Amino acid sequence: MKYLDRPLIGWREWVCLPGLGIARLKAKIDTGARTSCLHAFKLQQYHVDGQLMVSFAIHPLQGILKEEIYSEAPVYDERLVTDSGGHAEDRFVIMTDIIIGDQQWPIEMTLTNRDTMKFRMLLGRTGLKERFFVVPDASYLTGNRPPKRKHKSNEEGL
Repeated sequence: MKYLDRPLIGWREWVCLPGLGIARLKAKIDTGARTSCLHAFKLQQYHVDGQLMVSFAIHPLQGILKEEIYSEAPVYDERLVTDSGGHAEDRFVIMTDIIIGDQQWPIEMTLTNRDTMKFRMLLGRTGLKERFFVVPDASYLTGNRPPKRKHKSNEEGL
């Protein structure tokens, strides 16, 4: 069976997006989604030497709105994306490297505000590119466990 030689990955994993300056971000591995998406707000588009660019901010931790990371990337595409609730939205698409465990590769990712969602990033089928076997009842199989918290805040937790 061709799946047996793939590393295992849980339904949620810590990822790194080095090209965007994000060292640690919890992502939901979403095999129901075709395209990956990243939480982004304060989106601003501009041009550099004819290339459409987008700058944006990210809240890297769920429920913690004080911490913001600012990043920018060339716009790879613009697409109409329908979310799981049936709402259609025009989104910028960027290309960036992702690191999970000991693997690194480029992925396409749409940008959208996910402040009300539990995960800051969804890693969809296209982004997985036949690299992993997903174990739906396991988490953090790449070895990066979330930090232990002494107490849960009043905001949505990690």
